[in-house]
Amino acid sequence: MKTSAPPAAAFQVKPISPQRIYQEVASQLRTNISEGKLRPGDKLPPERELANMFGVSRNTMREALRALELSGLIELKLGATGGAFVLPGSSNAVVNGMRDLYFLGAITPEHLTQARISVSAAVIRMACERITPEDIAVLEENLAAAERARKAGNFDERTAHHQAFHVLLAKITHNPILIATTEGIMEVTRQFVKAIGLSEEHSYTFASRRRLLTHLRKRDAERAVKEMTSALRRLHEGYMVKARGLAPGVPVVAVKSASR
Repeated sequence: MKTSAPPAAAFQVKPISPQRIYQEVASQLRTNISEGKLRPGDKLPPERELANMFGVSRNTMREALRALELSGLIELKLGATGGAFVLPGSSNAVVNGMRDLYFLGAITPEHLTQARISVSAAVIRMACERITPEDIAVLEENLAAAERARKAGNFDERTAHHQAFHVLLAKITHNPILIATTEGIMEVTRQFVKAIGLSEEHSYTFASRRRLLTHLRKRDAERAVKEMTSALRRLHEGYMVKARGLAPGVPVVAVKSASR
């Protein structure tokens, strides 16, 4: 990343109205980033200088920078070489937003499975148009790593590889919206699996993944979509069986629709 700050004249600021000050500061910085006046790798002026430029307190400036960090637009680093750096495109805001919706109870297991099926279908169709032998090799290595974890009896590692598979597949599309959406969905999936305490092996997963890879090699989108949809529906059924047997005290957000 670059370490020099762009000159103050390189980007524009406007006087701030008294209501929701930090949000307006963040909005102006966000606009400068979106218009290319601040680019990925740029280091923003020091917090004190920024506060003077906007005519706000350092606490307000700190809140604005924190809001931008949570949105995935900047990275805040500590130390002598630290500061606020503009990041390249990030899916943090999407992932954090979906995670928050889940913890607020706005996403049920049914919502999760419906979204996974729909988004996966779109991902697979686009991936079949763009997939390369190198992409296939990456997916095969992911499956091999998951199998090694299974043989070693490491359920958590196996699950992590299986969940990463979906993100790797989304990345083949080179579509940032599909990638970010998939990452958000998989974050909710991770939280749900953690909440229900899933710890057993799904025997059909590996066979399903191998069939899916065969369809992807042939660029057979319809069969690949059918395979993924079937696997996700079976996963959902397994999740619900596990959720119904949970003891009292398990977070409601994980299972509130399980008995519907």
